[in-house]
Amino acid sequence: MIDNKEQVDDDFDFSRDQYYKLVEKGEEAIELMLELARESEHPRAFEVLSNMIKANAEIADRLMDLQRKRKDVLRVDNKPDSTPQLGVTNHNLFVGSTKDLAKMIEDRQEHNTRVIKDINDADEE
Repeated sequence: MIDNKEQVDDDFDFSRDQYYKLVEKGEEAIELMLELARESEHPRAFEVLSNMIKANAEIADRLMDLQRKRKDVLRVDNKPDSTPQLGVTNHNLFVGSTKDLAKMIEDRQEHNTRVIKDINDADEE
């Protein structure tokens, strides 16, 4: 499992570095395109500039996605595979009247009280 974490960290670092390099190059290209668009005042130059800005913003978004993916991978790797989850109930449904529910709760409370009394009786002996 350690090797897998190291590989994930290495891949993450490499990808992150690549994204940062792309953002830096994109910023340089945007500056050059901005100068060209200003000088030419051609609508196509402004369209290209707009697309370049959008592409650079998407790369920044991908950096955030990379963080999220890394956390997901590490979370999955840290979970024990064979241990079942105990005590988690999802989508529990009670079919009955409120009277039935109140009786069930009352019975459970009486049972808990009896268990505590039995434990206290055993301690006295």
